Amino acid sequence: MVPPASRTRIRVAARPSSSPSKAKKGGGKSDVTKIQWFGRIATIIVLTTFLFVEVPGLDAAGSRMLGIFLAAILLWVTEAIPLAATAVLIIFLEVLLVSDQSLLAVSEEAPKASVFFGALANPVIILFLGGFMLADGASKYRVDRALSAVLLRPFLGNPRMTVMGIMLITAVMSMFMSNTATTATMFAIMMPVIIALPEGKARTGIALSIPVAANVGGMGTPVGTPPNAIALGALQSAGIHISFVEWMLAALPMTLLTLLVSWLFISWRYIPGDASFEVDTSAKFDNSRNAKIFYVVAGLTILLWMTESFHGISSNTVGFLPVVALMVLGVMNGDDVKALDWPVLWLVAGGIALGKGVGDTGLDKFLIGSISWEAIPVALLVLVLAIVGWVVSNVISHSASANLLIPMGIGLATSIAASEAEVAIVLALGCSLGMCLPISTPPNAIAYATGTTPTREMVIVGMVVGVTGVALLAIFAPLTWGLLGVV
Repeated sequence: MVPPASRTRIRVAARPSSSPSKAKKGGGKSDVTKIQWFGRIATIIVLTTFLFVEVPGLDAAGSRMLGIFLAAILLWVTEAIPLAATAVLIIFLEVLLVSDQSLLAVSEEAPKASVFFGALANPVIILFLGGFMLADGASKYRVDRALSAVLLRPFLGNPRMTVMGIMLITAVMSMFMSNTATTATMFAIMMPVIIALPEGKARTGIALSIPVAANVGGMGTPVGTPPNAIALGALQSAGIHISFVEWMLAALPMTLLTLLVSWLFISWRYIPGDASFEVDTSAKFDNSRNAKIFYVVAGLTILLWMTESFHGISSNTVGFLPVVALMVLGVMNGDDVKALDWPVLWLVAGGIALGKGVGDTGLDKFLIGSISWEAIPVALLVLVLAIVGWVVSNVISHSASANLLIPMGIGLATSIAASEAEVAIVLALGCSLGMCLPISTPPNAIAYATGTTPTREMVIVGMVVGVTGVALLAIFAPLTWGLLGVV
């Protein structure tokens, strides 16, 4: 607790900042590490081995697909090459080695090359493209700053309520913007407050509340974070459609509960009850012509996403609306399109293609066929999947974790007649819970880079949030899904 004499009052203007909306890893070239060299060499060995060795129980295409799958694991875990580069490499190798256009002999039932190339234009990619266009437009016209300032006003006065406001606003923004962009925006607004506080728990608590809320909030909508899109793409390939609202009904209850527990823990551990700080929320909305058009298009897009069951237009199709409308009306231009986060879109496409390859070659059935999954109770299986998603995503990127685990999970669900949708959602949300380390997720890296969040404290908060989320996924979420009939 901070004694009364050390109370701090800070007045900070929540006005537009020049800080970028997307964080980048590193500022310049860095030498290839030993682990990256290991990843590159091991990948070549694995691909070469399975190119010539046919695994018992798999045909030639299945053996090659196993090599591609293991290579993807090596490259994503070691980050031997950029994550997006691994994604497009997967697509290329699948076309060359297991498709009907393979350079080597394959069976007559081999998947068509267009199936793998089509991952780059999968409807889920279009959905995410629309989300990215809205997020970049919000940054361009300062909607994020102004909206944050307006929404913070009811929470000012009590320090713990202010932290609640920060977390709620961050979570809501993260549902429709990238977690990274949301975190950068909120730090741009709150960093003067954080720095002006005395070194100690209050400073750390406010700083940690932002990435936690961004990571948790991203689970709430299909466009909130790449693992959600990867799950939707995999389900769509399996002939299962989950609407925008259905995803929210499945994810939002546990998202809000996880956020509540996170706020209670951060307030109890870090925020003194007698601390005091003020934020000037005088930021204004842009009243220019283009900004007003953006408000209308963004509002209409979100409204159509939320009412898919009434009008019947797919959320993927709706996602293309802001792309077309904002460009045709001159609100966004070619430079804005170039600035979109294309590597993330390619990463999602690579995950979709990997899932198709694993399923179409029978690799999924081969990998899970050695265990009697039928003997495991469904509730325990859900818990295990949630834990696996959480653990893996703490040490490799959330997107890479989802790319590796979701195709296998859907194959497992099919083999034991479980719900593919339930398994995919559990894995996607479990992967979004990994936030124990600075390397776990870009929002954590941004927070760590401010120098206000010691790794030890990040681990503690990440463990509390992760364990809470996993427990809710295994116990609470399935109950709500049954009651709401969404899975």
